[in-house]
Amino acid sequence: MTALTKLNHLNLAYNDLSGKIPTTNQFLTLNDPSIYEGNVGLCGIPLPMSCPGDEKQPQSPDDGGGNSKSEDGGDDLEHIWLFLSIGLGFCVGFWGVCGTLIVKKSWREAYFGYVDRMKNKLIALIAGQTG
Repeated sequence: MTALTKLNHLNLAYNDLSGKIPTTNQFLTLNDPSIYEGNVGLCGIPLPMSCPGDEKQPQSPDDGGGNSKSEDGGDDLEHIWLFLSIGLGFCVGFWGVCGTLIVKKSWREAYFGYVDRMKNKLIALIAGQTG
């Protein structure tokens, strides 16, 4: 089963399984402890019971260790940076275009002249197809 790579859903609850849960390939994404429920012999991530011979069990992605997590498992700090970069990108892009058109009269006239010419060409194209 550890060779599976396109696994979307797996529920191994109440199958009397025992041993260490694999931590390779697709099993790294199966971090919901409820899918292993009822298998008292299982140990390892994401279950709270560590296996014999494990010195220190690594933190599961959803256990809240380290950075604060949001409900969907992402870091709150990553969300802050995402929204900050979106806002900054919008401001720079918007004011880079609109601010320039507001300040430079020659660019404003050239831009709106171009838009007006394209509008006239589009109208002529549509009128030529319907007439």
